[in-house]
Amino acid sequence: MTKEKRHAIIIDLLLKQGSVQVSDLVESLNVSSVTIRKDLTELEKLGKLFRSHGKAILINPHINNRSVSDKEKIAPEAKQAIGHEAARLIDRDDSILIASGSTVHALARCIQPIHRLTAVSASLVVSETLALNENIDVIQLGGMLRHSSLSVVGQYSQQILSQFSFSKLYLGVDGIDFDFGITTTDLREAELNQKMMAAAQKTIVLADSSKFGRRGFAKICDMEHVDVIITDTGISDKNAKAVEELGIDLIIAR
Repeated sequence: MTKEKRHAIIIDLLLKQGSVQVSDLVESLNVSSVTIRKDLTELEKLGKLFRSHGKAILINPHINNRSVSDKEKIAPEAKQAIGHEAARLIDRDDSILIASGSTVHALARCIQPIHRLTAVSASLVVSETLALNENIDVIQLGGMLRHSSLSVVGQYSQQILSQFSFSKLYLGVDGIDFDFGITTTDLREAELNQKMMAAAQKTIVLADSSKFGRRGFAKICDMEHVDVIITDTGISDKNAKAVEELGIDLIIAR
């Protein structure tokens, strides 16, 4: 088999599966591991894939910090559908905690309670959106403002959480990696998210399907600490099965 033919097969597998192990390529293509690693190195230099711990993946696993306004432009329909499903989980006279990010902004726009709701949020955008509804009592966390996310972080935002108890935390994330866990791009935000999880009975992750297989700089938690993941129909069968096998409730917004 020619090198060009191997490269074509590798790319085709990645398009179908999202990732592929070196050992599987060695077996299926009947060549040495050295040959496969050389193939992957060439394809990575061409920008066709990314190498990561004995496997190749289709997308860059490492995420750069971007402004929330830029994130709002990515998969807006999917995020709106996710927000709608997330809002349906709110109970009568509920007390909820909302983190930051473009997907929780979509959630805020979908919350229309006919009863009283108490919402605490780190996001200025979320608080401003919820404040338009007189049935929602809004508490804005204080602290240092992150300009990129328009949300607060730091010890002041963390301290007040110890005084509250919430039924649910709605958490926007930058990456979901089954080996590494749930991540964001900012260490201070990860620390605040951890305090939020400790204050809530249930952690609900809101993430469009592009977040799977990605890693931010700062780890929030292991997968086992997540109760629910709400995503869109773009999630692969492989990832959906992996979520369910972990005992996490998976809601696919359609």
